[in-house]
Amino acid sequence: MVRHSLLLAATALLSACATAGPDYRPPEHSIATQPKATGNFIAASGASISQAPLPDRWWQLYADPRLDALIEQALAANADLRAADANLARADAIVREARAGRTISTNISGGESLTRPSGTGESLPGVLAYDLGLSASYPLDLRGKIARGIEAAQADAEAVAAARDAVRVSVAAATTRAFADVCAANYALDVNRTVVALQRQTLDATRRLQRGGRGTAFDVSRAQAAVDQSAATLPAFEGKRQAALYLLATLLGKPPADYPTDIATCATLPRLNAPLPVGDGAALIRRRPDIRAAERSLAANTARIGVAMADLYPQVSLGGSVGLTGPVKSFGSTSSFGFSLGPLLSWSFPNRPVVRARIAQAGAQVEADVAQFDGTVLEALRQVETGLETYRRDQDSATALARARDSAAQSANQANRLFRFGRSDFLALLDAQRSLASARTAAAAAQVALVDGQIGLFLALGGGWQDGTPPR
Repeated sequence: MVRHSLLLAATALLSACATAGPDYRPPEHSIATQPKATGNFIAASGASISQAPLPDRWWQLYADPRLDALIEQALAANADLRAADANLARADAIVREARAGRTISTNISGGESLTRPSGTGESLPGVLAYDLGLSASYPLDLRGKIARGIEAAQADAEAVAAARDAVRVSVAAATTRAFADVCAANYALDVNRTVVALQRQTLDATRRLQRGGRGTAFDVSRAQAAVDQSAATLPAFEGKRQAALYLLATLLGKPPADYPTDIATCATLPRLNAPLPVGDGAALIRRRPDIRAAERSLAANTARIGVAMADLYPQVSLGGSVGLTGPVKSFGSTSSFGFSLGPLLSWSFPNRPVVRARIAQAGAQVEADVAQFDGTVLEALRQVETGLETYRRDQDSATALARARDSAAQSANQANRLFRFGRSDFLALLDAQRSLASARTAAAAAQVALVDGQIGLFLALGGGWQDGTPPR
């Protein structure tokens, strides 16, 4: 009776105790709370960049239905996204398993045996006996070990969801970039074909002049070499186009041979019809999936401190069992029935140094997670600032190269007229046309780099995962 009273008193005392471990709060002094991290981006200046919020479906800013359709297909069929969805389903199942730790657990046992006690002198076969039992237990979770475990599992699942969202961001950006690469290859191909066509006109004119006695075979051979040299660049652009088409098919979850043929002839670069919206640092921190994943991992490991600390205290559960046992010949008799009911207590008291070592491990992991969270925020901010700075410089270069292209075109026209009227030699014409070919190629490459920089910025900004639904 005394032991029973002491056990009830201990149970009542434990029930008044708080949940073990610290309650999670976002880090108050992290990089994510500093004004310079949450304000406007330093490099977000100029007429081509806007402080407006980034739309989730940022690719629709290009206003190209073909691109919209490709990204929808990729988000529905991409292999990496399917794997990420499976990982999320597994994480949700782990949460359900953790929550099941709060429910009543049952166990049914049964067996029979044939025994013959030694020294009885009885003849075989002996006594046939049976044993049937049903037991159940319900954990009281007085120190919150199960609750902290559920909290950790839920935060882990949210981190996996954020990782899935990061894959979605990458798939959307990769699909847009592959589409842009197809268009860029055809765009560059058209530019270089124009150069080749111009040089062929010069070659034909040189041959006519040779037949008329105003030109030489040397002039013809040099004009032919210029044509051949420019024409040699065309296969490389065709190879880039096919490589982008194969990548696009892979992103859509299809074999490379099943690439979208309707995209193969795209020769117009994706173009924004409005300034590029970037928002501010605070919006970036809220939106980037990798930052959210780092924060959720921090929350999960904070909860695991409580899981470890709960082992410092006794674990109490309510249990009961009923059973029948005895010889088969007395099955069902009152003497074969038995039951038990009462609290069950377990405590790994001798292992407290081990438990405290686990608590220290969990605490150190949280400190590492805080540093990892800060590092993720810093990297996200650096990527955006670097992308903005590069984009602005690329715009300046594209503008300068466009002027150089126009000047080279004017110079080539003048050199052509001077040569035709005999006021300039053929070498000057070739130099002018060589400069024009280089200027056109460089200007085209600069326009391609601008589009690639836009897509890189959208990727760094982390848009494309919400799809109109709130985060988990």
